[in-house]
Amino acid sequence: MAGAASATPCQFDTQGEGRVVAVVDARSIRLDDGRDVRLTGIEATATTKQALTSLLVGRDVILRGTDDTPDRYGRQGALVFIGESDTSVQAALLAQGDALVSAEIADKECAAALMASEAEARRQKKGSWADPSAIKNAESLDDILAGIGRFMVVEGKVLSVRQAGAMTYLNFGRSWTRGFTATISKRNLPAFENAGITIKSLENKRVRVRGWIEGNTGPRIDMLRVGQVELLSANEPTGVKP
Repeated sequence: MAGAASATPCQFDTQGEGRVVAVVDARSIRLDDGRDVRLTGIEATATTKQALTSLLVGRDVILRGTDDTPDRYGRQGALVFIGESDTSVQAALLAQGDALVSAEIADKECAAALMASEAEARRQKKGSWADPSAIKNAESLDDILAGIGRFMVVEGKVLSVRQAGAMTYLNFGRSWTRGFTATISKRNLPAFENAGITIKSLENKRVRVRGWIEGNTGPRIDMLRVGQVELLSANEPTGVKP
């Protein structure tokens, strides 16, 4: 049964506990009862698995979330807490610069808290954020195309917003077919509007988008969730390399 977050962000219903015996991959751990758990809310960087191993192996953890239905790989998705800590392992990884926010957490307060942890690491250039190329420039197509099939963070100015059929396109380049774009399907538009994001208003604004890079001639990110786009203020320093 889904539970609401308490005054402390991400304090959802407890959905189990156990001792971590192994880190299976950069987002999955195995408990002593044989369960595999996928850490929700984050995407991995090059250092995530090592950081997870240091944080979790041999530790007792509590699983929290709104849905404990296993995914197609049999993994239970959850926010993971060490003992009675109020801070999730996901937030700790983000604060160290050892993970990226995936934008899959629907609860607004929890999602904002995770974003804040990532933002602080970015400001302090911790972990992966020490690399000037951690955020891709929307104009640097070769850099983005090299990441096809990977989760990336991209910044740039939306030059135009166009609708074609059931798809809305945020175009970051003057060439619609070759430039970087972010797309939103018609069925997902209401979620953005309900969150106060008028897509057309993003035209000529600087934004940061995140997601899996797809495409052939021109790279794109399909925006399925509201948290995948951030409007950057005019005086906010750019995160991309010159």
